[in-house]
Amino acid sequence: MSEVVELEEAERRSRELEAILPPRISPPFTGSFIRSATLYDEYVLRLTLGVFRATGLAKAAATPGTTDELVARAGFEPGRARVPVDWMLRRLSHRGILEQREAEGGSRFQLRGAVPELDPAEILETQRRQDASWQPSYVLAETVAQDYPVFLRGERTGEEVLFSPSRLRLWVNFFSNDNGLYVVNNLVGAAAVAELMPPAPVVVMELGGGLGSGATALLDELRRSGRWADVREYRFTELVPFFMRRGQQALETRFPDASFLKFGALDMNLPFTGQGIAPGSVSLVYAVNTLHVARDLDFTLREIFGALAPGGRLVVSECIRTAPAQAIYIEFIFNLMETFRSPVLHPPYRPNGGFLAPEEWQGAMEAAGFVDVRMLPDIPSLRGRFPHFQVGAVGATRPR
Repeated sequence: MSEVVELEEAERRSRELEAILPPRISPPFTGSFIRSATLYDEYVLRLTLGVFRATGLAKAAATPGTTDELVARAGFEPGRARVPVDWMLRRLSHRGILEQREAEGGSRFQLRGAVPELDPAEILETQRRQDASWQPSYVLAETVAQDYPVFLRGERTGEEVLFSPSRLRLWVNFFSNDNGLYVVNNLVGAAAVAELMPPAPVVVMELGGGLGSGATALLDELRRSGRWADVREYRFTELVPFFMRRGQQALETRFPDASFLKFGALDMNLPFTGQGIAPGSVSLVYAVNTLHVARDLDFTLREIFGALAPGGRLVVSECIRTAPAQAIYIEFIFNLMETFRSPVLHPPYRPNGGFLAPEEWQGAMEAAGFVDVRMLPDIPSLRGRFPHFQVGAVGATRPR
């Protein structure tokens, strides 16, 4: 049942990756990280099983049904529940707990037997021994799992579950470079910027800067790589006031000599020019795990394109699907967000909410006018051997 790998196997995979990844990208993918990723995947599976039982989905799946049929049988609010329930059904099908059959009208799911009794606490204890820095990710997932039933029944919105004032501390701990799960996105993104940043002088605009961990990792990397002096301005933008205050405080404290830092609100779902961003005024737009929650990705990419000077670059660090409809563990949390699960769709490059596959990122960026779209690392060439390598940066250029 479990797909957790032991440290020896994780170390072997890490050595394989080190041999093929670009040198700037490979350091975060240690054996400990790889084993921790499989542990967290198993932890989320066990939380999912708990939700599956507690909400009546297990009883509903005793006989075959489509996602919509099972949502109705369980008495859920369909507009809210369909995406997270479909995700749970596909996860449990992948692990052999459900049978998935393709039929006219869509996939049909049915329990294969009794729902396994698996204790999430066992995995948490193993993770503490392996690498305790991942604990904020566990706390967040467990907290969300407790409120899944009321969310699925339509009694609370996902935003109320995730972002109530009492839970802001969870996000401070999660979106942190001290969190072993999250820091890898910031490190890969920073390495990609160091690789792709235009010549000096550079005006950087970060979208959705959050609590500042992405900017921290990037500025550290620019100092190490000798590009610090090339930055004329770094515009840190964030829409949520609490995140903006914390992010600004963190960056000004860590980088007291960064006179180029500027801070301001920016809504990526509205025209940039009406928010003080002049056309062609930016050399580099950077975003970590931000653009996948754009209400209309095509609109936002076109706004970014307009803000960039000719020859300017866009670099995004994202969690990336390596296969269509792949159910990634972190979606257990973010499927509660309406902006995550229900954006404007643009087939074929935006066929669903949530994370995008490499080909979808390329299609979306090219549709907005970008050229020279590239991925660091080259996930399409990796996914045959590493189907769960789901962290990457995508870079693209505005033509001159």
